[in-house]
Amino acid sequence: MWFLPAALPLLPLLLLLGQAPPSRPQSLGTVKLRLVGPGSGPEEGRLEVLHQGQWGTVCDDDFALQEATVACRQLGFEGALTWAHSAKYGSGEGPIWLDNVHCVGTESSLDQCGSNGWGVSDCTHSEDVGVVCNPQRHRGYVSERVSNALGPQDRRLEEVRLKPILASTKRQSPVTEGAVEVKYEGHWRQVCDQGWTRNNSRVVCGMLGFPSEAPVDSHHYRKVWDSKMKDPNSRLKSLTKKNSFWIHRVNCLGTEPHMANCQVQVAPAQGKLRPACPGGMHAVVSCVAGPRFRPLKAKPGRKESRAEEMKVRLRSGAQVGEGRVEVLMNRQWGTVCDHGWNLISASVVCRQLGFGSAREALFGAQLGQALGPIHLSEVRCRGYERTLSDCPSLEGSQNGCQHDNDAAVRCNIPNMGFQDQVRLAGGRSPEEGVVEVQVEVNGVQRWGAVCSDHWGLSEAMVACRQLGLGFASHAIKDTWYWQGTPGAREVVMSGVRCSGTELALQQCQRHGPVHCSHGTGRFSAGVSCTDSAPDLVMSAQLVQEAAYLEDRPLSLLYCAHEENCLSQSADRMDWPYGHRRLLRFSSQIHNLGRADFRPKMGRHGWIWHQCHRHYHSIEVFTHYDLLTLNGSKVAEGHKASFCLEDTNCPTGLQRRYACANFGEQGVTVGCWDTYRHDIDCQWVDITDVGPGDYIFQVVVNPKFEVAESDFSNNMMRCRCKYDGQRVWLHNCHTGDSYRANTELSQEQEQRLRNNLI
Repeated sequence: MWFLPAALPLLPLLLLLGQAPPSRPQSLGTVKLRLVGPGSGPEEGRLEVLHQGQWGTVCDDDFALQEATVACRQLGFEGALTWAHSAKYGSGEGPIWLDNVHCVGTESSLDQCGSNGWGVSDCTHSEDVGVVCNPQRHRGYVSERVSNALGPQDRRLEEVRLKPILASTKRQSPVTEGAVEVKYEGHWRQVCDQGWTRNNSRVVCGMLGFPSEAPVDSHHYRKVWDSKMKDPNSRLKSLTKKNSFWIHRVNCLGTEPHMANCQVQVAPAQGKLRPACPGGMHAVVSCVAGPRFRPLKAKPGRKESRAEEMKVRLRSGAQVGEGRVEVLMNRQWGTVCDHGWNLISASVVCRQLGFGSAREALFGAQLGQALGPIHLSEVRCRGYERTLSDCPSLEGSQNGCQHDNDAAVRCNIPNMGFQDQVRLAGGRSPEEGVVEVQVEVNGVQRWGAVCSDHWGLSEAMVACRQLGLGFASHAIKDTWYWQGTPGAREVVMSGVRCSGTELALQQCQRHGPVHCSHGTGRFSAGVSCTDSAPDLVMSAQLVQEAAYLEDRPLSLLYCAHEENCLSQSADRMDWPYGHRRLLRFSSQIHNLGRADFRPKMGRHGWIWHQCHRHYHSIEVFTHYDLLTLNGSKVAEGHKASFCLEDTNCPTGLQRRYACANFGEQGVTVGCWDTYRHDIDCQWVDITDVGPGDYIFQVVVNPKFEVAESDFSNNMMRCRCKYDGQRVWLHNCHTGDSYRANTELSQEQEQRLRNNLI
């Protein structure tokens, strides 16, 4: 962040305002570094160091690859490609903090290297050194945050808000129009409108969670301002005479993720008695809310919704507006590699999705990995692109990206006030308790409990997200051991049914008049929330490659029959004579989330299966079914319960769960549980099925018994062709991997999951 010296003349001011905003001060070492200058990119630029609250440069004397490597590692990259002498990225300003830097190459921070000492230099700014880093992120580096990009703590523009002025804007939620107020050194100040631009408005709106700005009727606001200035008793009139009331001048390019990245002059030139905003008024901004945050109106027509179909989405985020970035290319969803990923590109994604600018760009699959293709790498947005596809980029396969490089983002979202309409009471920690909501009862806002009829993980997920607590780990129907708030124990909401995408429980379907079969008290709804969750995904490719038919003698199927792994007609056969025709396959279930997948019940609830001689830890874990093309089930198979364990883990990751000897069951983050084609129940019994074309479907965790960060990828489908002798599986994919309109509606999805069609 740059603040202009108080006595800066106007011409240098304008020259400075034309420069690109500085980038990327980091916090991995004991001092902060950043790369800046004309022609700089995310991983190259003039090297600057923050010392004693002031940014300065580094002289190129004796600077070489070892020194550049230390600097790049401190900036979060794996290393340096080269360095640049003689101010290739422009001459800096301020002190030259370091000269004759000598590094061994193993240091974690540039200030650990030898040098002449802070500020001891015989160089000029024509010798400022630049570095070019390897774009590959260091594994220990997880994100680029706005808070890291704002400069010294004591010179920070902290927050921005809009103060509504007109009566019509005061009633809005969220507030989209009003006077700009900036928090500086703990105090709110208004911004002088002189020189205020649409670019400034765009940055302010982005910080407040809005994708774009709109024109303002400045004449109307000027009339309101003038009328207040004429009032001799107006408090505003007296405040405007104080320079401490104003931010003097702001100039943004419009691409900055935060106003503190813009050129800002807090106060007028020192030594002059003129006021900070002579003849001006406060800057007024009008923002355009994204579709999810607008007041409910008539639903858009089919043509409009198709035209607005998104080509980018966020997955596995704990909060609204965050997640792993996925893009739609060639009708298939894939991820973005974090090489070159930064706040500017992340902000393009956020605005495209109807949020504001990005407050954090995350690297290294911090919000989980995907299994599909990696579509993009080296994304280079300038900040004004309407969609991510407008930005220059490379194909994801061109520079060795893996899914542990999946990029993610956290976006600014509007303050809707929903967090103030829900609370938890009686829990052992702030993350759990009885859910209490504020609703209107007979025209009065009242707090009360939620009936636990139909209360499940989808509803609990919405409650935890509304609370800002992430995912739900448990949806609790019996809360007798938690005491609610006195005076708020009456049930005020019942019949709650959420799809899981709502911003608040108040947006979910619910009864008109409250009707709760259990009444009040111990059967109020409760939740336990967590900031991380597992995410199970079936490997579609392995299923497709491993499928085959087997005619298996009944004499080898006693254990499987006992576990209900055969179709019902097997009950009527003359055991042990005859055979069953089985569609067999291997399955590999990956945990791509950020928490281990554990059974819902502890060991005391596991069931010993004598025939197969292992403990079953989850009663219904996977459905295997063969369906007609219109969704009717013609054959079934399932794992009534599973022995969950880490069959394999990536190199460097230790297996933690094994079923043998009554061991702990589960799937570690990053590991997978494999069920070979030749083990019992790893099939669909198709003895009674005639030749034809079918859908082969696998659903993991079908009853949502265990919480996950993303349930949309739990279903896998293949097209299946059976000619009576052979079987072919093709086009196998998880339910969320293709374009939305090639899939089924959410209601149809749920019916298929439960085999209700």
